[in-house]
Amino acid sequence: MKKILLSGVKPTGRPHIGNYFGAMKQFVELLSSGDYDCHIFIADYHALNLLQNATEMRQNILDLAIDYLAIGLDPHKATLFKQSDVSAHTELAWIFDTLVTMPYLMRAHAYKDAEAKNREINVGTFNYPVLMAADILLYDTDVVPVGQDQKQHVEYARDIAQKFNNTFGNTFKEPEALIIESVATVPGTDGRKMSKSYGNTIPLFASRDEIAKAVMSIVTDSGSDIPANVYAIHKLFKPENELKDTYDANKGKYKVLKDALIEDIDSYISPLREIRSDIASDTEAVRQILIHGAEMARERANGKLNKVKNTIGVA
Repeated sequence: MKKILLSGVKPTGRPHIGNYFGAMKQFVELLSSGDYDCHIFIADYHALNLLQNATEMRQNILDLAIDYLAIGLDPHKATLFKQSDVSAHTELAWIFDTLVTMPYLMRAHAYKDAEAKNREINVGTFNYPVLMAADILLYDTDVVPVGQDQKQHVEYARDIAQKFNNTFGNTFKEPEALIIESVATVPGTDGRKMSKSYGNTIPLFASRDEIAKAVMSIVTDSGSDIPANVYAIHKLFKPENELKDTYDANKGKYKVLKDALIEDIDSYISPLREIRSDIASDTEAVRQILIHGAEMARERANGKLNKVKNTIGVA
C-alpha cells in the first residue's frame, strides 16, 4: 500500500520561491513518484489567526489552489481541498484539547515567539499545534513534508497520538517528518530564512521586473569574491557544476552575477507564469476541483472520526 502524505499551506499571500523549493515542489515530485497517497489542504482556519478579512481570504484561497495546479499538482492523483470544508478537523481538535495541557502548548515555537515580542496572543495561536495534530492524524498520515524549522509540528502530532493511544487504546499512527535536507531552509534576499514577515522574498510567479528588483536587493559582502547570498539562491535554479565557470570568471563582479541570476530565475519561472495564467482564466474549474477534493477528504476523515468517537464512548 502507498504511504499517506499530508501537508497544508496557509493562504496568507503570494507564495515565494522559499515556499516552492522548501515544500511545494516536493509535493509534486513525491506525487509523481507514485509512492504516496497525497492529501494537500489549504489551511484556511490556521490562516484565520493572521488574516481576518473575508474578501482577501476568499481570494487567497482561490489563488493558492491555482498556484498548486500551476506547479503541476494533478488533482486526479492528489486530494486538494480546503481545511474548512472538512469539519472533522476542528471536531477532532476539540477531542485532543481535553488531553493536552497548557504547559505543553506553551513550549510551541509560535507561542514562545509571540510571547517574547509581547504580542497579544489569541487562543487560536496558542492552540494551533492541536489543530495541526488533528489535521495530520485524521488521515492516518505516514509522512509530513516540512522544513527543518517546522519539525516541531510533527513532533506535537506524534506526542498527541501517543497520549490518545495511551489513554484510549491504539487508534492513531505516529507520523514522520519528511525533510529534504538540501532545501530545508531557503535563504532570502538578506541572508535570513526567506519569509514574508522579513520582506526578503522573491515571488514564485514574479514578473521579470519583480525578479530584477528582488535580486538587485540581495545583500552582498563586499569583501568576498563570491556573494554568498546570491550564490545560495542561484544554486536552487541551476546545478552547482554549471554555476562554477560563471562564478570563477566573475569573482567580485556582483552586478554580472546578479544579472545572471535574474536570467536563470526568469527562465525557470516564465513557463510557470504562463501555465498559471491559463488556469486562472477558468476559476470555476478550480472551485470544482476543491469541491471534489473536499468530498474525497470528508469520506476518509469522517470514517476516522467515527472510530475515534466510538473509542472515547460518545458514539
